[in-house]
Amino acid sequence: MKHNIILIFIIPMLLFSQSNATDGLTCAFWNVENLFDLLDDPNKNDEEFAIGGKKNVDEEIYNLKLKNMSEVLTDLNADILGLCEVENRFVLEQLNSSYSDKNYSIVHYDSPDNRGIDVALLYDSEKFEVLYSEAVPVVLPDNKPTRDILYVKGITGGKTLHIFVNHWPSKYGGAEATIPLRAIAGKTLRHHVDTLLEADPNADIVIMGDLNDEPFEPSIVEHLGADLYRNQVPSSFALTNLMTPIHDATDKGTYMYRGKHNVIDHIIVSRGLFDNQGWTSSQADVSVLDMPKYRQQTGDYKDYPFRFWAGNNLLGGYSDHLAVMIKLYPPK
Repeated sequence: MKHNIILIFIIPMLLFSQSNATDGLTCAFWNVENLFDLLDDPNKNDEEFAIGGKKNVDEEIYNLKLKNMSEVLTDLNADILGLCEVENRFVLEQLNSSYSDKNYSIVHYDSPDNRGIDVALLYDSEKFEVLYSEAVPVVLPDNKPTRDILYVKGITGGKTLHIFVNHWPSKYGGAEATIPLRAIAGKTLRHHVDTLLEADPNADIVIMGDLNDEPFEPSIVEHLGADLYRNQVPSSFALTNLMTPIHDATDKGTYMYRGKHNVIDHIIVSRGLFDNQGWTSSQADVSVLDMPKYRQQTGDYKDYPFRFWAGNNLLGGYSDHLAVMIKLYPPK
């Protein structure tokens, strides 16, 4: 009888592992541009998106936001999806309900950000099993509140996969003045990555997020230790920024500022993703969800991402950021 009980638990685990081992895994990240609910939370600076706020948001506008986001999720068709600029778990659940193609499970923690915007992970529980998660605080000078880094450890295809979802401090207040803030975020993430690599130098790690810096800037190259061109960062634990093809193209990016394409949304991986022992990836497997409908086609802001809001004016698009994604290939 005791042996039968053990088999009951072992067989589902084997089925889970086998079902994942034959398929590739699509990981994606998207800054959704301010997904807020309609309630004014007195503990957050969210009143502009609430009923009665200066954006004049109503239920119809809120539902349009969810509908447009669901369209992006359909085009991504991601198994694992990192998001940022979401207010709370409630809006994530509503987004999941409005998106019919998958029934995502959710990992989310409330962050101390003044506006109440958080990072989160949606995942297909048939392909990825979460073993552990935590919110990693980014401690800024004077304890200025900012977004946490979300860490999720899971298993898929019989192999462990580590994921970090990021939304680093913005350049609001000036790019130069805020450099130290993003440096702190980079150092914080580096510390947690090193902890994993010290335990397992071949660990499969995927870092995704809006880092608010381009791939060549110090927060990413020096403090995080991630390089666009493999092996140029002098560290045995160097990370590879897979955004090289997008960064090297003058007409590509994930964001636009003053008419220039920027790459501030990143997918960065550990060397374990190149060793052919677990999940594998390459720079050729990274892409931006860049379709004509996701960019403005006319006017002064032609080619800019087709955002939902422009100040307090409703454009009714998608986001001021384009989504990024990578295909991981299963263990052989």
